[in-house]
Amino acid sequence: MADDDAKSGGNRAESTTRPRAANRRAVLRGVAATGAAVVWGSGAVAGEPGRGNASAGASGGGFPPKGITEYGRRVDLGNGSVRTFTTETPSGEPKYHGVEFDRAALEGLPGADALAAADNRAETDKYRAGGQATKVHFKQSLQFFVPFPDAEETPFTFLGLNWNPGGHFGGAGAWLKPHFDIHFHMLDPARVDAVEGPRLPPYDTGNGEYDPGSPEPDPNGNVDETNFDYDQLPEGYTRSPDVVADQRYITDMGEHTAPADAPELPDGPGEPGTPENFDNTLIQGFVGDAETSRLAFVEPMITRDFLLGFGGNETYEVPQPQEYPHDRQHPTEYGVRDVPSKDTVAVMLGGFERV
Repeated sequence: MADDDAKSGGNRAESTTRPRAANRRAVLRGVAATGAAVVWGSGAVAGEPGRGNASAGASGGGFPPKGITEYGRRVDLGNGSVRTFTTETPSGEPKYHGVEFDRAALEGLPGADALAAADNRAETDKYRAGGQATKVHFKQSLQFFVPFPDAEETPFTFLGLNWNPGGHFGGAGAWLKPHFDIHFHMLDPARVDAVEGPRLPPYDTGNGEYDPGSPEPDPNGNVDETNFDYDQLPEGYTRSPDVVADQRYITDMGEHTAPADAPELPDGPGEPGTPENFDNTLIQGFVGDAETSRLAFVEPMITRDFLLGFGGNETYEVPQPQEYPHDRQHPTEYGVRDVPSKDTVAVMLGGFERV
């Protein structure tokens, strides 16, 4: 589904997608269509991409490509820094949107206690070099909103980066491992900044309220109706089940959907997640209103241990929806690349194709 995104303050604003209605049976069909049962814990949800298509190659210097790459501003993380980048061909074709981590940024990271006691907890701090210490998914997190250098042919506007020293809830404990949430957002920062949670998404109705002081779900909650746009749900992805629907929508993010086959997710109802299987997982997320939802971000979720031990160059598939919320070029892959010549590791979207 294409639309014309408006430019606002150097970032593309949210566009309107056509509303689609579904009853609860349609919600259950959307989950069942993946061919696998998924049991989610409380909080936001996440999952792993189909990773059998990963390709490996030798790493080396010269990445991102010199002369056609523009860098965004640096932010401070750990003992180093992180910066965004955009790479385009001379004719303006997009190659990469990415984020470059100094290897030093993976050391000296703040723990949960340090973040809880930090004085940089104002809403505006997320836009500054030191980031905002806050609580996300019921756990302490350090988050940054960092613009991408513009690429007219893609929908991506800014990076939402979160360091989660204790992981976060979801997947019945699958993501309680220190990791980074690397959001490639397609909406204006002000639109994402206005998202509040954890709560029921605005396009869902009927779920009971949860206790804000606890990550436990309401076992009797059911979604009666939804205007979620299933045509924009990427292939193989599912929404969280009704019992945690009132925690689907997460502050400064939105709703998270996940592949059914993520190896860290529970094997069945009542089973725990297996965080030891979690290292590098792709989720895709939604923002919306009472009328509809729209695909709003692509998010590699990567553990600190994975990045620390990573060498080489790997590329993974980005599963695609039936319809898109924009008419620009959409990524078909994401990659992780070690760059020894710069002592960095990069995470990027690529393989852009016209939708």
